[in-house]
Amino acid sequence: MVKGKISAVRVSDVRFPTSLEQHGSDAMHSDPDYSVAYVVIETDDGLRGYGITFTVGRGTEIVVCAVEALSTLVIGKTLEEIVSDFSGFYRLLTSDGQMRWIGPEKGVIQLATAAILNAIWDMWARAEGKPLWKLLVDMEPKQLIRCIDFRYITDALTEQEALDILERAKEGKQQREEQMLKEGYPAYTTSCAWLGYSDQQLTQLCSAALAEGWTKFKVKVGADLQDDIRRCSLVRKMIGPENTLMIDANQRWDVSEAITWVTKLAEFRPLWIEEPTCPDDILGHAAISKALAPLGIGVATGEQCHNRVMFKQFLQASALQFVQIDSCRVGSVNENLATILMAAKFKVPVCPHAGGVGLCELVQHLILFDYISVSASLDNRMCEYVDHLHEHFKSPTVIRNAHYMPPK
Repeated sequence: MVKGKISAVRVSDVRFPTSLEQHGSDAMHSDPDYSVAYVVIETDDGLRGYGITFTVGRGTEIVVCAVEALSTLVIGKTLEEIVSDFSGFYRLLTSDGQMRWIGPEKGVIQLATAAILNAIWDMWARAEGKPLWKLLVDMEPKQLIRCIDFRYITDALTEQEALDILERAKEGKQQREEQMLKEGYPAYTTSCAWLGYSDQQLTQLCSAALAEGWTKFKVKVGADLQDDIRRCSLVRKMIGPENTLMIDANQRWDVSEAITWVTKLAEFRPLWIEEPTCPDDILGHAAISKALAPLGIGVATGEQCHNRVMFKQFLQASALQFVQIDSCRVGSVNENLATILMAAKFKVPVCPHAGGVGLCELVQHLILFDYISVSASLDNRMCEYVDHLHEHFKSPTVIRNAHYMPPK
C-alpha cells in the first residue's frame, strides 16, 4: 500500500439549479437545488480520493465549513494508518472532544464526516485498483469487522454475530458475484413522478420508462389527498396490476394522519409508504407499521436516519419493513456496513435511497456488497434510481434493463 501522507483536504460547494424544472420536488422540499460538498483528499505522493455528501442547496456552505474543521484530524495520516484501524479512525472523526458537541454523529457534522470518509474509501479502492464494491466483496470477514464501530449497537448486533453472518454468506458468494456482473442489481425509478410534475409530464415519463423495461415505480405524495388519489390512479393504470408501486411522503404527516391518508391510498396497492412522518420518530413509525400491516403496506425509511443507533432502534421496534440506507447521511461505508449487518440479523431487506447528486454512483457499491457478501437474497429488494445529473460524472451509473450494472 502507498506510504504517502495525506497533505491536503479540499472541499467545494457545488450546486445545480434543479428547482427550475421541479426535479426532486416532494411534499416537504418544493424547490430543491441538488448540491454536494465535494471533497478531494490528496497524499504527498499524488494519490487522490474523491468524496461527496448530498444537500439540496442552501446550507451546503455550512457542510463545507464542517469538512474544513474536521480536516485537521486527517492531514498527516497515511492511508495504511487509517485503514489498518478503520473503526478507530471513524471514532476519531466522530468523537473529537470538542466537535462532537455539535453532533454527536448527526446533522451537519455527520454529513461532513461522510464526505471525508467517502473520499478515504475511494482512495483505498483506487490504491487497490478495484471498484469499491469489489474491494468490499474481496475483504475477509475479520477485516470488514475492523471497519465498523460497534459502540452503542452491541445490544442488537455483536462483533461475533456480524462475523457469523459474513462467514455464512461465503457459500455461493462467487456465483452471486458472477450473477451481478451478468444481470446487475434490480432498480426502481423515482424519475417519473416528482410532486411538481404535471399529469402530462408524469404520463410521458411513465410511458417512456415502461418502454425501457422499468417495472417498479415510486410516486411522491403527501401535499393534497385528492391529487395523490388522481396521480396514484394514473400511474397504477399505466403500469398495470403486475408491476410494483411505492409511495413517498417525505416526512409530511403526523402519525394518525399518515395512517388515515395511506389507508385511502391502499386501493392502489403500494408496496410501501416511505418516510410517512418525522424521520426521528421511531415509535411513530412503529405505530404506522402496525396499523398498515393488515393492508399489506410496509413502511420504508432511512434516508434521513442520523446514524447506526437510530437504525438499531427502528429494527428493534419493528418500525420499518424496508431499510433505506444512504451513502452520505450516516458515516459513509463504515456506518452503512453496521446497518446492513443489523438488517441481515433482523431479516429486513435493504432498499437504498439514491438519486440526488452522485447517490446512485455511491450506493450501488453498497447494495452489490449486501447481496454478494451478506443477504444473498433479492426478495423484496431493489435500489432507487433517479435519472438526473449523471452526465457530470466521469464514470456514471450504468443501468441496463432496469438493473444497476456493477462498476468496473
